[in-house]
Amino acid sequence: MMTMNKNIYRNLLIAGLFGAVALTWGTTWMAMKIAVATVPPVFATGLRFLCAAPLLLLLARYRRAPLLFPAGQRGFQLCVMLFYFAIPFTLMIYGERYTSSSLAAIIFATMPAAVLAASLLFLREKTSLQQLLGLAISLGALSTILWHETQANGVSQLKGILALVAAVLIHALMYVQCKKRCAGISVLSYNALPCLGAGVLLTLTGLSESPDFHAFAPEALMAIAYLGFVAGVGGILCYFALQQIARPFQASLVFLVFPLIAIALENWLNGSSISRESLLLLLPFLLGILLTLYRGAAQKRKVVVPAAIQR
Repeated sequence: MMTMNKNIYRNLLIAGLFGAVALTWGTTWMAMKIAVATVPPVFATGLRFLCAAPLLLLLARYRRAPLLFPAGQRGFQLCVMLFYFAIPFTLMIYGERYTSSSLAAIIFATMPAAVLAASLLFLREKTSLQQLLGLAISLGALSTILWHETQANGVSQLKGILALVAAVLIHALMYVQCKKRCAGISVLSYNALPCLGAGVLLTLTGLSESPDFHAFAPEALMAIAYLGFVAGVGGILCYFALQQIARPFQASLVFLVFPLIAIALENWLNGSSISRESLLLLLPFLLGILLTLYRGAAQKRKVVVPAAIQR
């Protein structure tokens, strides 16, 4: 009886954490769209990290997690600040100036495919024919979706797409480097100090965008606070907890769910999201991501923690 109760509790906890992560990641894209409407992208990203950093630092102190990486890795900690936080997150919100939040979420759902490709190139990891097929299907479907979406807005949409694709590639490369260098480093150590450093750097740099503080809409400031406190702290901790108690494949299924939430939310708030053709192409796209993620019961797979962020 006790074993059954423990299993029920564990399954409910997994479902709750999975739902929390999917909702957080799915709503992040609309929050960025709202924020960048009246706040310049670099300044908005800096404020986002400044909101998250104090909580992460307090949690690190509470859990007695070291703020600095081990000796010999501290130069890489600076790289984490720049190439995991500052640059890709700025590219994300800049991209949302020109693309819909739905399309941004779809682009970032290719993270498992990007990580697989980077691992093949830089770590020479073994992979299966099934995963390679999934990689080809997902990238082919994504390319067709992007082609459909650029037919309406052309050059301006393309600028946003390129920024978002660059952010995905940078995150994938950083993930590969972290697999080599960051074994045993606490998730709080990985996030706390780099988040603070990125927040200070981007906020100061963002002053060069000449932000008009009087033009900041209240909903934009609330969106930035949401990105910092909920996505930047809650999303990270929930996903980390999910990885600890769920099988890797179960946790990674969130990549199939959060873009659907982003599409539904944008359609609900704005009355439209992506084209009908792109919606139909989501089926092969998500199938490709599923094939990329699944490695069989005998193999374990680590999955990416975005910012976010995702990313």
